[in-house]
Amino acid sequence: MVEKKQNGNGSNLGFEAKLWQAADKMRSNMDAAEYKHVVLGLIFLKYISDSFEEKRQQLLKEKEDCEDRDFYLEANVFWVPKMARWSHLQAQAKQPTIGKLIDNAMDLVEKENTPLKGVRNRLVS
Repeated sequence: MVEKKQNGNGSNLGFEAKLWQAADKMRSNMDAAEYKHVVLGLIFLKYISDSFEEKRQQLLKEKEDCEDRDFYLEANVFWVPKMARWSHLQAQAKQPTIGKLIDNAMDLVEKENTPLKGVRNRLVS
């Protein structure tokens, strides 16, 4: 069992046990070699979605068109289609089709960002 740890200000974090349980539940009977690709894909999707959202919020403050992909590309931020954004996936997380939604999200991101074409296949192969 993972103990609660304290951060620099003395408060208990306590999320480690829940995070471990969620990861273990997600892994289920999946082979560890396959599982790492799933987890790394999710981490990557979360990272690019967060970067996209940060730039999107900046564009909204500047009263720019936050759905114009050129603003993201010129800032070296991957374009993340609406159906691939973390907020959309998070809202669908309890659906039995979440695995398919995540696969579709990864396909959309790869399709919409030329530098990513074929990368996921090379990681799994």
